[in-house]
Amino acid sequence: MAGLDPRAVLRERPSIGLIVGLVVAGICALVSFSFDIINGEPVQFFIALGLAVAPVPLLLAGVLALDRMEPEPRNNLIFAFAWGAGIAVLLAGVLNSLNLVYVAHQVGDTTSARNLVATFGAPPVEETAKGLVLLGLLWFRRQELDGPTDGIIYASMVGLGFAMSENVSYYLAALEENGAQGLAATLVLRAVLSPFAHPLFTSLIGIAVAYAAQRGGAVGIVVIVIGWIGAMLLHGLWNGFASFAGLGGLAIAYLLLMILLVVELVVIFRDRRRIVGLIQHYLPPYERNGLINQADIFMLSSLRRRRQARAWAKAHGGRAGARAMIDYQIASTELGLLHARAARGGVDEETFRAQQRSLADLMAYARLSFPLPQRHQANAARGVPPPGYAPGAPTAGRWPGGGQAVPPWYGPQQGGRPPGGPGNRQHPGGQGYGPPPGGPPPGYGPPGGPGQPQGPPQGPHQGPHQGPSQHPPQGPPPQGPPPQGPPQWPRQGGPGPAPGDPRR
Repeated sequence: MAGLDPRAVLRERPSIGLIVGLVVAGICALVSFSFDIINGEPVQFFIALGLAVAPVPLLLAGVLALDRMEPEPRNNLIFAFAWGAGIAVLLAGVLNSLNLVYVAHQVGDTTSARNLVATFGAPPVEETAKGLVLLGLLWFRRQELDGPTDGIIYASMVGLGFAMSENVSYYLAALEENGAQGLAATLVLRAVLSPFAHPLFTSLIGIAVAYAAQRGGAVGIVVIVIGWIGAMLLHGLWNGFASFAGLGGLAIAYLLLMILLVVELVVIFRDRRRIVGLIQHYLPPYERNGLINQADIFMLSSLRRRRQARAWAKAHGGRAGARAMIDYQIASTELGLLHARAARGGVDEETFRAQQRSLADLMAYARLSFPLPQRHQANAARGVPPPGYAPGAPTAGRWPGGGQAVPPWYGPQQGGRPPGGPGNRQHPGGQGYGPPPGGPPPGYGPPGGPGQPQGPPQGPHQGPHQGPSQHPPQGPPPQGPPPQGPPQWPRQGGPGPAPGDPRR
């Protein structure tokens, strides 16, 4: 089902640029590692490499756990990590080495030169090397930067990749100079006490870039510059305290990092609430076509309820049901964010039409994999969600679409094709998504009528859709009743989006 693959809908398929970028990053990583092998023994290198790689899966899991509400495309995340581990490390290593040679020649003392370069030279070089990929995302993948969480996630990925490759050099140097004892001390300082230092430094750039993606213009440029300077200053403070102030200074720098970590966690959780508000604001108009209902919106508003819904889908539909529920949750969230981008002018109408239709197709297709058991259909007719789907969801006396006897629950119902769903082999008479009572459909899916395609809705790669398309909703904010009528394209005056050596 390539056309309905969520990774196809959400622009996650590998591109030529991605493949070339990964190859270049891999070559850069090999070149960087070759310097380490030349400067040390092969056995020691592989020990250092193993120790540097070992904690990475756990660290990646910690970062990605923060990205569950609206997961970023996997290919983008891989590229950001590869950039940090290969291109950024090689670029920073070459420039830092040249700086060290120059400063050592000026001051005549290698130790002092190392401290000076670590404090004043390395932060601008390394943060710029890491930040370039974030600028690339802003330029080529602006639509993926929907809020500060996205900027933090991408910055963390490039920072973790950079730290992993850099740690190989530090562990190797500690092992050669001080043996196992020096290696153990460096390992504790870098891998245990400060594994997120590089991600935290670069996250200031990531937040600024994400802000610029939504605002643009001169203000966005100024914010990026401020974020870049902040990342370099924080990095310089960390290295400076470690170089000149001993353990006491390092403790102060560590406290600053922990404060920043707490602040960013607060930012992430507030951003999660913002996304929930967008879902609650923009998706209710789609109730009229049966793509979503109030229980779905209730489920989508909480990570815990999303997890419960996936368990419910797996219990009734197996692994395919669980996968379809994940697709439905991602597509629904992306649809809300798409409307928000359109409301602030971040996407043109043609692009909006195509993405809206693709996401709606995916949602409709995914619903077919959520079979409503026969024993729950009577309760569903009274507006009660099936047990385990969305515990605590309010009972809807009137389901979306206006007085339907049975709400559009998941999968084929008894006695006919799914309400509001496409046709299928069992019910070949389906014509698109079916108009909701009281008005035309919001424009996704092929319209009814002779000669229109039968079967599941078309995906983005299965040919063009027929019929007009409508666009983001005009209407009151989330606190008020949902907008009436199909979603409309934003017009002027309409509402906006709803609310060893610890140095690095």
